[in-house]
Formats: sequence, structure tokens, C-alpha cells
Amino acid sequence: MPPVIFAHRGSSGTYAEHTRAAYLQALADGADGVECDVHLSRDGQLVCIHDTTLDRTTSGSGDVADHTVAELRALDVAAWKGVGIPSAFGGAGEQFLTLTDLLALLHDAGRPLRLAIELKHPSPFGLRLEEALIAFLMDEGWDPETSRLRGLEISFMSFNPDSMRQLAESAPHHMLCQLVADVEPQEVRDALRFGSIAEGALIAVLQRALKEGEELIDAQEVGIAGPGVEYARDHPERVRRWIQEGMRVRAWTVNTEEDALFLADLGVQEMTSDYPARIRLALEGNRQ
Repeated sequence: MPPVIFAHRGSSGTYAEHTRAAYLQALADGADGVECDVHLSRDGQLVCIHDTTLDRTTSGSGDVADHTVAELRALDVAAWKGVGIPSAFGGAGEQFLTLTDLLALLHDAGRPLRLAIELKHPSPFGLRLEEALIAFLMDEGWDPETSRLRGLEISFMSFNPDSMRQLAESAPHHMLCQLVADVEPQEVRDALRFGSIAEGALIAVLQRALKEGEELIDAQEVGIAGPGVEYARDHPERVRRWIQEGMRVRAWTVNTEEDALFLADLGVQEMTSDYPARIRLALEGNRQ
């Protein structure tokens, strides 16, 4: 079986991540599923955005959690990419998506799809984020035994092992994906520019989360392992062992033919990419 291809935040290599255009392009690209990140807005709605703050990908600033959905919809979430959006993919004011919006878009596709939802931590709401997501899905008609919502198969992802444990109380084991990536202290320092004490504390937290996440995977307390490409390259035997022991492996973010073929050779069953059409073409060409 060829690997399952998820579009990472939609086809985010083509259009701005998490926008209506990116997800519609993912469907046009023939992606088997899409991935999204969720946060809670000030008025308690689940919104599709990666960062805890607005500054990188919107015309606004400040924390996502300090804004209502109405305020978030008023922001430009696409211009930063520098790519024009075809009128068929909606106007500028239609690009911001709540999880409700994304579900409607996927249901309208008219074909079976997979939706991978990543819960972002640290969250100012703590594990109430998980509680809000499960409550929302239940209201939408989600079946917790099969993790299906009409034509969608829904899986849950997080770097936070506590998130996985919380979700395990409601979601099926085989739909839980523990994400893992090696902690690079210098990258943390460069990204956050905290004082040395704060940096050290954060690095320790990340290293502990990685260790616990690997333990969850090794003990098969989750059904899916989610290594980054660099993690898979640095620990190929570990990834291969997980697969041999019956784990599904969902690698991210797979954007080059070289990475796709390397992961396929390891036996990785699922890949998440900013360029789903490119990765599918690379894998299909390798089989011919």
C-alpha cells in the first residue's frame, strides 16, 4: 500500500497555511487527508492556527486567546505569503477558518477524507483545550469508538504526552499520534531569546516531554508515532523497530523527494507534507 498523504496545514507550500485556499488546494492535489492545528479563541471557539500569537501569519498581533472569532475573522491571514488567491478559493475575508468551517469544507468535498488535529501546547487553557475539542466533536456527531464523523476519519496529535493521556479517555487508541522531535537547545535559544534560566527550564520541559513521548510509543499506549523527518533520519532503527512492532508511523514535514523515498524505504505508512501533490508524484514514480 502506498503511504497515506496528509496536507500539512493544507497545501501550505502553495497558499498561506490554515487558509480556505490552502485546504481547497489540498483537496485539488488529491491529498488523502489534511492536518490542522487548533487553539481556543477568547470566546471559546476552536480556531485553526499554528502559533499562540497572531504576529507571524496575520495582520494582527497579540495572543490568539485574547481575541474573539469575530476579531480573528477581521484579520488578513493570507497576505503574508505573498501569493494571490484565485477567486474560486474565496475572498480575503473568507480565509480564516474555525474548526467548524474546516469540517464544512471537508464534508463538501464529497469523498472520504482523514483529518489529523494537532493540539498545541503550551496553551493558556491547559488541558481544557482537549476537553473543548472532544465536546465539540461529540456535538457534531463524532463516534468515539471509530473516531469517524460522517465521511471523516479523525486522529489526534500532540507533542504533549499529557494531551495524549487526556485524549485517551475519550478517543480510540489507534487514533492517537504522539509527535516527537529531538530537542536542540541552541534552536530553542535562538527562537525564544529568553534569559538563561528561562531557556534552561523550557529545554528541560521539552526534553522530559520527548522522553515521555518516546515511552508512550514504545509501550504502544498510542497507536501512531509521529516523528519529524530529522528525527527519523537521526534514529532510523528506532523508527523501523516501531513499524516492525506494529505501530503506524506518520512522519512530518515531508517536502522533498529525497525525504519521501527515505521514509518509504523505512516502511513509514503516513506522511504529512506542505506539498502533497509533489510527494505523491515522487512516491508513485518510485513504484513504476
